[in-house]
Amino acid sequence: MQIIILGAAAGGGLPQWNCGCGNCAAARAGRIPAMSQSSIAVSADGRDWAIINASPDIRSQLAATPALHPTGPRQMPLRSVLVTNGDIDHVAGLLTLRESQPFDLFATPAIHDALDANPMLSAVNPDFVPRRRLRLDQPFDLIPGLRATLFAVPGKVPLYLEGETVETGLLGENTVGVELAAGDRRALYIPGCADLPGWLTDRIAGADLLMFDGTLWHDDEMIAAGLGQKTGRRMGHMAASDSIVALAGVPVGRRIFVHINNSNPLTDPSSPQTAQAQAQGWQVGRDGTEVTL
Repeated sequence: MQIIILGAAAGGGLPQWNCGCGNCAAARAGRIPAMSQSSIAVSADGRDWAIINASPDIRSQLAATPALHPTGPRQMPLRSVLVTNGDIDHVAGLLTLRESQPFDLFATPAIHDALDANPMLSAVNPDFVPRRRLRLDQPFDLIPGLRATLFAVPGKVPLYLEGETVETGLLGENTVGVELAAGDRRALYIPGCADLPGWLTDRIAGADLLMFDGTLWHDDEMIAAGLGQKTGRRMGHMAASDSIVALAGVPVGRRIFVHINNSNPLTDPSSPQTAQAQAQGWQVGRDGTEVTL
């Protein structure tokens, strides 16, 4: 199994266009690495590829990844796209992939319903891009040689579907993790998760690779930095400092934080928080990080 992190940042990327926080300023100045928005590519043979989450930065991500370059005038190694929720940072890139290029679009029925309700996304012509509706906990072939299974994780509906009352620990089709299996290798991709109940840590146990939600370091970091009024949990994300503790005793071959917000000190390779995470066995995902299992 081959995995490439196309984008390691949360929505807005690093630097975020309207943000002058210390991390964004450092990224603009080249003092810390910039990050594009959340997406990975996966393959079992190096020829056929799937993308999980189509970020708004998908065009530049494809250009920066030779394995995903065209192989002919209109031939691509991209065979499928899977989205794990309906958040804008995970689906807006579908509009870039509207050039009558055939691939399968996988998602749960709830996510497909949200996509179907947006008339702009009809530009992704279903004659070329069939919508594949997936049941939770039912394995399917994502691409040749690679099986995938979607499973519910605690989360919430996308921001644009929120009502007056928001439940951030919903379990269902709106926020899912992905289990990837090729041969005897198993990887989990969970870019958004509000909590780590015991049944979820049991599912994670024994994985060769875990790519997990690293949006914020502390639950209230955006409030403390004057960047927003929401906690991480209100946004549907568990703080990375808490998930390190929750997963400390769970056996995992390799663990990587992904979906990292511009406010998070993990964006800075030299920060004490990065050193703390690394000391606990975590890697901070960066654009272009490659993993072979």
